[in-house]
Parts: sequence; C-alpha cells; structure tokens
Amino acid sequence: MLRHYAGAYVEKHPSAAVPQVQSTLAKLSLCRTSALGIRQFKCKSCHAESMIYNSCGDRHCSECAGSKRADWLEKTCKLLLPDVDYFQVVFTLPSELSRLALGNRKPIYDLLFRTSWGALRETIEAEQGYKAAAMMVLHTWNQKLEAHGHVHAVVPSGGPSLRKVGHWKRCRFKGQETSRHLVDASELRRNYRKRFIEGLRRLHRDGQLKLTGEFEDLNDEDEFEKLLEKLASVAWGLNIQPPPTSDCDSQTMLKYLARYLTGGPISDRRLVSHDDGMVTFMAREGTTRGGDRKQVRVPLSGVEFVRRWSLHVLPRGYVKTRRYGGWSNRHCEDYMQLCRDLRDCPAEDDSNEDIEPSEVAEKECAECGGSLELIYVEDKPSWSRTMHSPSRPHWYQESG
Repeated sequence: MLRHYAGAYVEKHPSAAVPQVQSTLAKLSLCRTSALGIRQFKCKSCHAESMIYNSCGDRHCSECAGSKRADWLEKTCKLLLPDVDYFQVVFTLPSELSRLALGNRKPIYDLLFRTSWGALRETIEAEQGYKAAAMMVLHTWNQKLEAHGHVHAVVPSGGPSLRKVGHWKRCRFKGQETSRHLVDASELRRNYRKRFIEGLRRLHRDGQLKLTGEFEDLNDEDEFEKLLEKLASVAWGLNIQPPPTSDCDSQTMLKYLARYLTGGPISDRRLVSHDDGMVTFMAREGTTRGGDRKQVRVPLSGVEFVRRWSLHVLPRGYVKTRRYGGWSNRHCEDYMQLCRDLRDCPAEDDSNEDIEPSEVAEKECAECGGSLELIYVEDKPSWSRTMHSPSRPHWYQESG
C-alpha cells in the first residue's frame, strides 16, 4: 500500500511529506528489491540455488527489524524477577496535544517521557516508600492511525525500601495486604497533568514550539495560557492495569509492547481489502457490554492511508523505549543485584547473551528442507548512492 500510494501522497501533501517522511517511504519502497543488492544461497543437499534481496532495515518497515524486537524482548525480560508482579501504566496526551506533537515531535514526546516518569516516581516514593523503576515505550497512534500520543510503562509492584535499609517493600493499599494496587490513580493523574503543563509552559517561553496552522494563534502568550487553563480543567487519560494473571504473565505483556517497537502503526493482518483506490482495515472502537471493544471496518483512500501512516514517522534516531529509576542504564546492575538479594533470587544465566539469531538458526531449502550455504553476496549500497541512482522513486525529493 505504501509503495503504491506514496507518490500520490507526496504530490497531494507536499508540506506534510517532509524529508524524513519521504526518506522513510523511499526506503520502504525499495525494501527487498534489486536496488539493495542480493544474497545467493545453495542447498547442501539438492544443490538448488535461491536468491534473497537485501532488506532496507528501517525501523518503520514491517518486513524488517524482527531481530531488534527479539533482542529488546530478551534483554527486557531479564529485568523481571520470578516472584514479583508488574503493573502497566498508560499515560495519554489530550487530543489537542497529540495534534500539536505532529509539528513538535521531539520536544513534546521528550516531555511526555519526563513528566510520566517524574509523576510515577514521586507518587510511588511518597505513597509506597520504595525505590521506583520503570520501562517506557512510546506509541503515537490509535487503532484508526490517528495521532494519539501515549506511553506504556511497565512498573514493579515493589522494590528496595527507602525507609528501612535492607528491606523489600511491596505496594499495598492503605495498609492492606494486596498486590493489585500500585498507587492512587487520581493523585498520579493530577501529578502527571501538573508536570506536563508546567513543562509545556517552559517550552513555549523558551521558543521551542513550532506553532503553525490550527495552532498559529498560540504564538500569543495570552492565547497559550487559555489553552493551558483548558487543559488543567479536564481529566487526562491515565490507566493503571493490574499485574497479569497466571493465564497471561508479565512476559506476555512485554511481547505485546515489543510488537510496536518497529514496523509502523499497523500490521498486515489488520488489512482487509484494497480495491479501486480504497484501503480497508480493521480497528477496535468503543466498548460493548462486558468491556470488550468491537471491531469495525475503516475504509480510507490510498492517499489518506499513507497520510495517516506517515503521521507516525519519528525523527531520525529518536529513542522510543527508555528505562528509568532502578532500571536506568546507570543504576540497573546495582539495582537488580540488590533486588535479587532482597528476594533471594538466583542471578540470570547470561551464557548465551552474545549469540546472534543468525548463529543459532540455519535457513532451509524450499525444495527439500536441507540447509543452505551462502555462495554470493552483493553488498547493500549506501542510501546516498541508492537515492542518486535510477532506482530512486520518481517522487523522492532530496532535501537540500
């Protein structure tokens, strides 16, 4: 769909098709084509030869980066202790701010990460009294591919006590023995909202926000303060999900988050049809009795489909998964060792830590199932070279 309609999208929405978006669409258009070179294999058993085109490797490509997701999942699962429950907390931006973020991705999403963690840490430490830790993943879309900025945070249900050295503190509600409570959701929501509004005011004051189009009036300080007053008067989206049950453990929760680290905002399995310039896909919408969300068909023109998909192209090099507190890179090793000591848990076996997926799995011959050996490699050319070659998509405009 992206290959087919990218050119029409760039032509119809030139101001939205900024260089990073065009670059991403161009790379995906060339993924697994002759423009990126080949690898040739020969079966050791039947001697049949096969050829595979190189992939683009872009994180937005649904065909690529599976090994990166697997690597992230393996490393993140090592943070989970066997006898500790884990909550998932979702911090969501109001719709106005999700739209504002489209022209201010880095400052707004950075602020979302910082304020979500700041509110979470402060509330856990004040209410529960233990050292907090969190792993956060950024999502920027809803089921209909519209702008919907939010972060998912995975949070331990306990940690080293801040008030009693050498003691493990488990979260509980008003002194009751329960593992189904993290913190007061209302207090956490107020803390998160307050922090974000204060941060947004600083970004505006320091001139770090691009305010154009529907937000052009917000260049006026009085108009911007009116927006902040409106945002302060409504409840912000925040959902604390209890630890998974035995039917769905914490690793399953991480597998769900791993699916959205790469590959873009929609999977192939949600696509229903592509006819007469229209793309139809399935999306969850609303709730029915019992809390289940119903599935609806969403028909869009091909150009609109690419436009919505392109809303979620992140700035080059932007990190969408981050660890904080005890799980931060600086403190993680000492924090995990302390937690294992307090919980009397054995250390993880890291003997296979450096084995790459390509080293533990051989490709199989499509003819006989035998193992394949690599007999020829045509290296993938640089993107600079590719985008100056005849293979470059005709609609791609190189940035100055």
